[in-house]
Amino acid sequence: MSESNVLLPERHPDLELFVCDVADAVLKDVMQQMEHPFFSLTTKPDTVVRRYEHGANWIEITPSVKGLATIHDKDILIYCISQVMAALKRGEKVSRRVRVNSADLLRFANRGTGGREYHLLVDALDRLEGTRIRTNIRTGDHARTEGFGLIDASAIERRFGLNGRMLWCEVVLSDWVFNAIRANEVLTLHRDYFRLRKPLERRVYEMARKHCGTQKTWRISVDTLRKKSGSTSPIRLFRQMVRHLVDHDHLPDYSVTLEDDNVVFTNRNTMQPERRIADVAIGPVSNLGYEDARSRAPGWDVYYLEQEWRDWCTEQEIEPRNPDRHFVSFCIAWFEKRGRP
Repeated sequence: MSESNVLLPERHPDLELFVCDVADAVLKDVMQQMEHPFFSLTTKPDTVVRRYEHGANWIEITPSVKGLATIHDKDILIYCISQVMAALKRGEKVSRRVRVNSADLLRFANRGTGGREYHLLVDALDRLEGTRIRTNIRTGDHARTEGFGLIDASAIERRFGLNGRMLWCEVVLSDWVFNAIRANEVLTLHRDYFRLRKPLERRVYEMARKHCGTQKTWRISVDTLRKKSGSTSPIRLFRQMVRHLVDHDHLPDYSVTLEDDNVVFTNRNTMQPERRIADVAIGPVSNLGYEDARSRAPGWDVYYLEQEWRDWCTEQEIEPRNPDRHFVSFCIAWFEKRGRP
């Protein structure tokens, strides 16, 4: 089987269809979700309560009566996170409420745009909103031990006369997800992530992206990979899946090999290199900008905050169009998270 058959076809190669709305957004995912098995790897309703423990971290996931959110439902979250990150890079104010054009989302996730796909989006929103999580995993400087959802709420608008097709929806991200975005706990995904046919392949790619990253290699035992993936398949079937990845070598960004009972991921060097500090142009802050920042973050040294802001912009490859407005927005978010020094 050739790589073109192993991967799903690129259904929307003309990305101009949605670039106007998505701008230069890249695929983003929350690293904590890439590390731990929050999502079901089956397309059948999964109503089993799960608890995972890894070191000092634990997660308990309770599905709704419609089942646990699946890794394909996660496409909605990835799209929303990408939209928020794109807005941050443009220096815009962001919130937990994200408005989603349904057709753009379907093209973004390499899906069809028939009526059935819109019905599947509604089901996905129900599962995302209904799945409840209790965990002690930290996001940024927040530690949550109470239950929360992946999204807090959603709203859908339809147009009558077009078979009730969904036009757009609004998604309210949970505080937990939004805090992770604001703390920059996100990574870029390869475009071909959405072309992977099997849920387990997506999950394995996520873990490789998190653990191998830009390193040359990452090694993990088959048994540990199975545990961290959240797979419920017997170890024998899981090994077959790994051998499939090895035989066809179609995983984005990483080549996969088996050495004894270890899975070895080798970087293909397809990710864009990190930009140097000199490559990021950040303009000066005006006196009015400093005055506004002092009022928005009382008690903090604005010059210290300016350095934190410049370091963050450099890490994020952000070149603010309006440095004053972008710096003040950074100070507002800083004060909301930390309060007075």
